[in-house]
Amino acid sequence: PRTDPVIIVVVSDGDRCLLGQSRRGRLNRTNTYSALAGFVDQGESIEEAVAREVMEAAGIQVGQVRYHSSQPWPFPSSLMLGFHVEYQSGDIVLQQDEIAEADWFPCTDLPLIPGKFAISRWLIDEYLSQRGIPV
Repeated sequence: PRTDPVIIVVVSDGDRCLLGQSRRGRLNRTNTYSALAGFVDQGESIEEAVAREVMEAAGIQVGQVRYHSSQPWPFPSSLMLGFHVEYQSGDIVLQQDEIAEADWFPCTDLPLIPGKFAISRWLIDEYLSQRGIPV
């Protein structure tokens, strides 16, 4: 069976992290912010996909890619590959057709985030625990 790889990534800059809200989520009125995600292109490495997707979605350049975990996702038969990266440079410039909003959030004041079932939450929880914040 076909499985499409998707990267999902929390970008951190010290005690703040970059989270976004998809246009689809905004239309569904969930008001949830999540890690940035996107499909891996044919012939592209996972690391290249992480850097490209963050740049396309938010205009941010990132440093070294650190793998965290994976999660099968049935919509539409994807394998989510979770990563952490450090901010390197750039200002937020949104990919308007996919991202409704993105911003830097202090680790002590996060917006509404996905539930414990989602890899995005696992990544966010790991980011928080690395900073000594109980999850």
